[in-house]
Amino acid sequence: MPDSIVEINRHRLLIVEDAGPALTRVQDMLDLIGEALSQRVSAIVVPVARLEGEFFRLRSGVAGELTQKIVNYRLKLAILGDISALTAASTALSDFVRESNRGRHIFFLPDMDALATKLVELSKSQA
Repeated sequence: MPDSIVEINRHRLLIVEDAGPALTRVQDMLDLIGEALSQRVSAIVVPVARLEGEFFRLRSGVAGELTQKIVNYRLKLAILGDISALTAASTALSDFVRESNRGRHIFFLPDMDALATKLVELSKSQA
């Protein structure tokens, strides 16, 4: 499935396809940001399968670098999928996920239903 645009609760989302190369370089994220801005979306949705292990090893700096680009461009990033084994093995990653989910820009969620719920919560808190 190619990248697609959907709207949920007045948020336009760029849904990144499940299949494809891992998003590991800053340029990969900048390409997605460029696509998001050209399509006037407010959030990019990336399946966990598109992120390599380095993203989840916080010492590598990949997660910080990629997520900072999202924040700089005032977009949201939702990473969808099960990362429970990864967070169970890393206190630092578990803390990063928890803090990200408390914020307004970066979310680690299990599926699109959870994302829809999060977007409703964000809209209510802005009202």
